[in-house]
Amino acid sequence: MHDAVERAVATMWERFDEPLTLTDIADTAILSKFYFSRVFRTLTGTSPSRFLAAVRLCMAKKLLLETTVSVTDISIMVGYNSLGTFTSRFTRSVGVPPARFRLMCQLGMSATPSALRPGNPAAHRGSVHGEVYVPESPHPIRIYVAAFKESIPEGQPKSCDILEGPGSYRLIGLPDGQWSVRVAVVPKRAVAAGPMVRQPLFIGAAQKPVVISGGKAVEADIMTRPPGNLDIPILLALPELDGWQPLEAALPIRSSEVTASVVPGA
Repeated sequence: MHDAVERAVATMWERFDEPLTLTDIADTAILSKFYFSRVFRTLTGTSPSRFLAAVRLCMAKKLLLETTVSVTDISIMVGYNSLGTFTSRFTRSVGVPPARFRLMCQLGMSATPSALRPGNPAAHRGSVHGEVYVPESPHPIRIYVAAFKESIPEGQPKSCDILEGPGSYRLIGLPDGQWSVRVAVVPKRAVAAGPMVRQPLFIGAAQKPVVISGGKAVEADIMTRPPGNLDIPILLALPELDGWQPLEAALPIRSSEVTASVVPGA
């Protein structure tokens, strides 16, 4: 089943600009669409339609960063017939509208976009803390940790932290409820790769959703691993998380800003 789903994901990356239906994608996996949907969700954590939407928006980020093509034309190039639909989905998933995303990157604002805020350490709100473990890497790294309400990390996280190497993290200001804690480890310098693998060096997530109750602190250590083909692409406002530009091109992060960032999923 793993190979079948990998074929389907490869089809999404190759034909993201086409009006693919669930039947079209399931046919590439040689499975019925109903069985395929169940298997796909089990292996990727999301539905085929949502994965395809993420691929399209990921490619839109690439085009916004690497070309001067208009937002209208990009929306068509990544499979959207409506500019309004494309803009609303991009904004909801990435955290900022496409034109602002492009401008932020051109101005070197990618490391500390104003749309992102650290968690609010208000009374009766909880926190998550723990250790992030990272495999050895020949590249200097930066680690992004964040808490999301949904299991799929997109849009703005509720709380975030940045580490300059493996070690302790802390996410503050989390209301009572269930949270998905995600980690991305990125190189501080761009590493050339094709679009399907322009992902962080390593990704990770808390083994199960973190439950905050009564404003208490919860401990959750996180192991990271290399990303695979079945990992959903990143949909956040930091282009360096996709490897689209070197971190050196962004504004330097000040110590006072070290908790204002975002992270993708595993």
